[in-house]
Amino acid sequence: MNDMTQDKKPSRLAKWSRRGFIGAGVLAGGGLLIGVAVRPGNPIGALAPRVAGGAGEQLINSWVKIGLDNIVTAIVPHCEMGQGAHSVLAQMLADELDADWSKVQVMQAPADGTYVMTDTARMFVAPFTLGAADWIEPTWNGLFTQISKALDVMITGGSSSIRTTGQGQMRVAGAAARQMLIGAAADEWGVPASEIETRDSTLIHKATGKSATYAEFATAAADQPMDQTPVLKTPDQYRLIGKSKARTDIPSKVNGTAQFGIDAVPEGVTLSYAATVRPPVPGTRVASMDAAQAEKMGGVLQILNMGDFVAVVADSYWQAQQALNTIDIKWTEGESAIRTTQDQFDAYARALDEAGAAGGDLVASKGDALAALASASTVIEAEYKAPYLAHAPMEPINCTASVQDGRCDVWTSTQVPLEVRSELSAATGIAKEDITVHHPYLGGSFGRRLEAVYAVMTARIAQATGYPIKSVWSREEDTQKALYRPAELSRFKAGLDENGALAAYDNVFTHRDDPKEASVPGIYAIPNTSVRVAEAERHLPFAAWRSVDHSQHGWFIESFIDEAAHAAKADPYEYRLAMLAEAPRHAAVLKKVAEISDWSAPRSEGRSKGIAIVESFGSIVAQVIEVDMSAGKPRMTNVWAVCDAGYVVNPDGFKNQIEGGIVFGLTAAMYGELDLVDGAVKQSNFHDYKMLRMDETPAIIVEIINSGDVPIGGAGEPGLPPAAPALTNAIFAATGKRLRELPIAKQFA
Repeated sequence: MNDMTQDKKPSRLAKWSRRGFIGAGVLAGGGLLIGVAVRPGNPIGALAPRVAGGAGEQLINSWVKIGLDNIVTAIVPHCEMGQGAHSVLAQMLADELDADWSKVQVMQAPADGTYVMTDTARMFVAPFTLGAADWIEPTWNGLFTQISKALDVMITGGSSSIRTTGQGQMRVAGAAARQMLIGAAADEWGVPASEIETRDSTLIHKATGKSATYAEFATAAADQPMDQTPVLKTPDQYRLIGKSKARTDIPSKVNGTAQFGIDAVPEGVTLSYAATVRPPVPGTRVASMDAAQAEKMGGVLQILNMGDFVAVVADSYWQAQQALNTIDIKWTEGESAIRTTQDQFDAYARALDEAGAAGGDLVASKGDALAALASASTVIEAEYKAPYLAHAPMEPINCTASVQDGRCDVWTSTQVPLEVRSELSAATGIAKEDITVHHPYLGGSFGRRLEAVYAVMTARIAQATGYPIKSVWSREEDTQKALYRPAELSRFKAGLDENGALAAYDNVFTHRDDPKEASVPGIYAIPNTSVRVAEAERHLPFAAWRSVDHSQHGWFIESFIDEAAHAAKADPYEYRLAMLAEAPRHAAVLKKVAEISDWSAPRSEGRSKGIAIVESFGSIVAQVIEVDMSAGKPRMTNVWAVCDAGYVVNPDGFKNQIEGGIVFGLTAAMYGELDLVDGAVKQSNFHDYKMLRMDETPAIIVEIINSGDVPIGGAGEPGLPPAAPALTNAIFAATGKRLRELPIAKQFA
């Protein structure tokens, strides 16, 4: 990668073998429990009652439980929201354990503070601490254990599960358990441990013909000495990693037994139902309300003015929502001067105007971009606009809460269960130790469930009414009153030398969230670069949206690079490749996508192709999209994607995630837009916030490059960023029309 002054991205492949503390214990009724603890000592004695149904408190990072029925259970701290993390994490553990995949199960780790994700915290907060020297590693680990506990770091997001918990913890726990089982068998059989082989949850000593299941030695293994640095497998030794193994969550989702947050029916609890409405304009509150008509409607139990929202509690959700729809609510006036979409972009434009040629906060720089622009043979300029977007997960926002006798129990789909617990404690006054967050499967999220507001609202209603409550947000409520991917304005200048090469690159834009490097064209060898941010007011509240800043900047950067190629009268693929001489992994991905898409072949009449490459969340993804413009509107026909994520654990699952990211990105590019009218979001449901339909979805081909001994990259988010620029670049190739504003469909209406 090209060297550039910016936030560095050191290796994220942490070695837990240098800092893990292995603990073991016998479960009630027998069986082995292995943990990787975050401080010296044996944590199992405290934790075993908890995972067996009792209570315990100990900071634990990763577990493997081997039962006397020869079932291996991976206890996973990340949530399962359709991305397959549960299965892949279990697959990594099972490979190191040499377990029989058909007898591997997954248990969701409890959200009681016993599980925090130290490596995840380090990757997001201080990635430079990963892979530290042995003498300093315990200090970093101890520090981030306390930070993780204080910050409630039990999070699923940022395509981090496999890169952190999988590599750093699940594999170590599996390797440790395997060694202990071998040690127990060696003692019993009177043979050297080195002569014992393991395969499919079985111990084998070929010389004597002896064999036994793991279950037979599960209890004895707990008495074995524990190697704190178990040797992990190399790729040539993998039996499960790198294979497309069936996901453990699919059977229950097929037969309907899978439990999502909205399915919660707590045993022995009679539920009432709540529908809620929040202020349409951010920063406003309830001024007054007339609920006379709602009070007369059947099934209505209580109507609450909670100040920051109004709730109707009824015998069913339908009754509650219908009653809520009749309430005449007056809201306070908002303080923001931003009332329309144009107001928002005007505010952004003012910020960029004030920044000028050198203002704003410097994000990255190399050489002297201003001087290079002044001496360039050709200078091009462009301004790009990206709209506000909603997450729109299919499972509605929901929570079930019971606040009784000084305790609070909630059942909800969440990516941040410990944060939910802390927010509930602050809102209800109940101690965190007396709050239980049950977090089942999530019916999609894309970043939407990275906050606690809906759980807090439900608990407040339950506390105020005395009823156990199930609250469901209508699609309209979530579309118009949620957290959003921000709108963005980005301006570019580029200077080309006499040969058309990109000699200078200048960019200023209005928001910088995460990842910090998203706005930097760091993969390209551009000698003079300046990237700046001029922060401006954004009207709607922010939330991470699939691929976060890469979702905008991937489109911005790869569209502008395409503009530079056109200005240089160069082939867009060849132009990019020429700037990747110092980035061999990126060049290999780009070459491969050009090959499988037959990039150099003559185009069919009315059809053209566009190309883009983006590195995000540790993975490099290049895409070529073909469009048919013969009907005057873009019809996507084919997508080819090539991905280098270092080493892919489950190829089929990885491809599914890339495909999902592509469809998500194309949906946003074609249709995604939230308009502001009188300070409020105009769109309300899927009729005016459209999704890409099956008959519009192109054929998608995904190929994988395993590049070797490099940190593993993510899967859930990296498929999205190249989709929009590859599509708009294809449209330009077909029409000569450069699209610098999304969504696309609006410009061909």
